[in-house]
This record gives sequence, structure tokens and C-alpha cells, in this order.
Amino acid sequence: MSSRFCGFDSMLAPIRDTLRGQLHSAVERIYVIRDLHGKVRLAVPETIEEDDRATQWLRAKAKLLQKRLGVRSYPPQDAILFLDAELLSELRRDSREMLKNVFLVERLLTGAGWWSVDPSPKTSLYTLYSVKGGVGRSTTAAVLAWHLAQRGENVLVVDLDLESPGLSSAMVEPSMQPDYGVVDWFVEDLVDQGGEIIEGMIARPSWQTDLRGEVCIVPAHGANFGEYLAKLGRVYLDKRQTVDGRQSNVRWTQRLEQMLRDLRQTVQPTTVLLESRSGLHDIAAATVTDLGAHVLLFGTNSETSWRDYGILFGHWKKLGLARDIRERLSTVSSLTPDIHTEEYIERFRERSWALFQEHLYDDVEPNGFAFELLEDHAPHDPMPIHWSRGLAARASLCHLEETVVEQAYGSFLERFEELLHRNSETVRDQQR
Repeated sequence: MSSRFCGFDSMLAPIRDTLRGQLHSAVERIYVIRDLHGKVRLAVPETIEEDDRATQWLRAKAKLLQKRLGVRSYPPQDAILFLDAELLSELRRDSREMLKNVFLVERLLTGAGWWSVDPSPKTSLYTLYSVKGGVGRSTTAAVLAWHLAQRGENVLVVDLDLESPGLSSAMVEPSMQPDYGVVDWFVEDLVDQGGEIIEGMIARPSWQTDLRGEVCIVPAHGANFGEYLAKLGRVYLDKRQTVDGRQSNVRWTQRLEQMLRDLRQTVQPTTVLLESRSGLHDIAAATVTDLGAHVLLFGTNSETSWRDYGILFGHWKKLGLARDIRERLSTVSSLTPDIHTEEYIERFRERSWALFQEHLYDDVEPNGFAFELLEDHAPHDPMPIHWSRGLAARASLCHLEETVVEQAYGSFLERFEELLHRNSETVRDQQR
């Protein structure tokens, strides 16, 4: 291995060492841009290019970066970007502070959404998320919608698992499938036609007519798939728009928020359930971090599940985002076995507590955000869903048997109602 080898994970320390200390008097702040290839450049306002001494100082820093980073830094003559105010504004929005007046900007192909958290909770919005698939999120969305509508709630369910759609086919009869879905909206919104199909995205299944409330379901696609793969390849695009003669960039997450606002205005739901894509994809990041939703973290007591959640929790801790996200998390023990159940849940709770304790709970603050192992309703305290042969054998969720639901979901639904109540109390306290 070359003596100048610098791996991706080792880059940030030498960058900090190089840029630590007083900046040149003409340079108020520096943006360190790490591009898709993992190479860095420095970005500053274009006005600095006219200042020879400031430019020489920047070139010297770029030369030192190349010495320390090797091929992970551009040559000094190419390592400085002089940018106009609009581009700098976009960088500022994407940046996180490394040092005083030095900010890191990650240029990512995917996963950009995991780098920030919307700190404002929206207590009527719930995301069903897991790092691994096959843990019963779709079934839980159906059961929750059915249960809440029985209580008189108006529930909106949105299928955002676009690469593996299936929620609507399990919950909506073929004759009741809508013409359009989420993917159609994103494609039409690119040409400002998203609002024209909102009504045509909403399914109102026949089984919900006997309930006190209403269930509305927005599928990933409409009754006719159309060119689904061609549309799917355009879903995650940002959008350029012109306002008052000036162009601006509308991010994919902002477009998702607009779609949800339009759906809320049309349906007027009391509760919104988002079935997120599993894993660490951008759409999962949006539903977990960017919308202010309360997040149900589905998992099993397996090494892979805890390892992958550890990656995500550790990332939040490293970026200082723990305080913004931790109060909006609730852990779900999905597929809880029907034998040795108490022992399984006990082990699950121990692993969950250890993960929160390491990354998201406070250590020594006397009034900090931390919980004992056996404390009820803590984020790590598992909401159990019991494995049910009756539910597992169903290809359709259009007709749920109350006894089967009670057996598998009785404890979970009781805990979810308590969660709804606590969140409502929080909102009332904030409004006083």
C-alpha cells in the first residue's frame, strides 16, 4: 500500500487539520465539497478570485490537502471553485459544519436524505419503516387503518414502497383500484400536472363502508401499470421551476411533501400512514427524517437487524442529529414467535435498549433523554406483533377477521393508541 494512500473513511481528519485555525481575512467561510468519486474541492464566493493574496492562500491549502489526501484531492490548480451567490446558497443548504466557518458538502448519488432531520414533529403522520423487508409492514398498515377507522378515524394510507409495490393489491379489490398512483404523480408533477390526477389516485375500498370512519389508500401505481419502469426511473428527479422570472431547484423531498399536502387537502384525514421502502434508500430517508413523522421501526431479534440499525443510529449520533430524531422513534418487535414469547421479547428489549443507550440516549445529564431497560413506553420498549398463521396465509387483506387481528395485534394496537394519545397531549401542551 502506498505511503500516500488515504481511504475514504480517513479523509476528514487531515481535512480538519489542514483548515483548522484562522481563515484568510477575505475568506469568511469555506465549503469542502466531497464529490461522487470521494474527491474534494474547496468552494468560496466568486468575488474572492479578484483578491490575489486570498487566492494564493487557498492554493496553498489545496496543495497541502493534495499532499495529505493523495488522489482524493484535486490538483491545486483545479481544487478551488469560485461560485456565484445562487450556487453558494444551494451548498449552504446541503452543508454540515466541520470547523468554525468550514462546512462539508457531500455529493451523493443516493442516501442524501439521511444527513438531516426535520425537527418539527407532525403527530398525525406515521411512517412504517424497516431496514430489512419481509417484516409485516404492509399487513400492519392494513390492520392499523382498519382498526383506526373502526374507532371513527379517517385514515389515509400511502404506498411509498415503489420498487416493491403491493399494498393496494392486498387491500383494495381489483374493481376499486384507482387510475393513478404515487409514481404517476411524480412523473406528471415534472410538467406541472400533478394536481390534475390527485383525485384519480385515491382508492376507497368497499370493505371500509361498514366502518365508522373512512380508509383511503393511495397505491404506488394505478389499475393499469402503463410504462411503470419508465416512470419509476424518473420518480426521484429534482424539479426546476421558475418563480418571478428566477429559476430554482425543487428537491424530491419537497415534491413528496407537496403530494402529501394535496392528498391531505383532498381527503382530510385524521391520521396518515406511510408504508416506507425498507433499507437505506432515499425514499426511506424522506419518510423517516424529512417529514416530521413518528417512525415505527420494525425489526426482528436478529444480528443483521441490529447491525443495520446500528449503522443508522451511529450515523445520526456522529452528525449530532440524535436529539432531533429520537423522540419520534418507537420500536416494533415484528413476527414475534408464538413459543417462548416472553423470553424472545426480553432479549429483543435488551438489544434495543443497548442500541439506543449507545447512540441516542443521553449519558450523564440528570434531566436528559434516557430510559431504564424496563421502562414502559420508552423508544426502545418493543411494541409486539405476534406471528399469526391466519394472517400469514392471507393473500388479501381486504377482509380481516377480528379474532385473528386481536391474537396477533392486540398488544400492538393498545400501545399504538397510547402513542396517539401521548402525541396528541404533546401537541396540546405546545399550543398552550
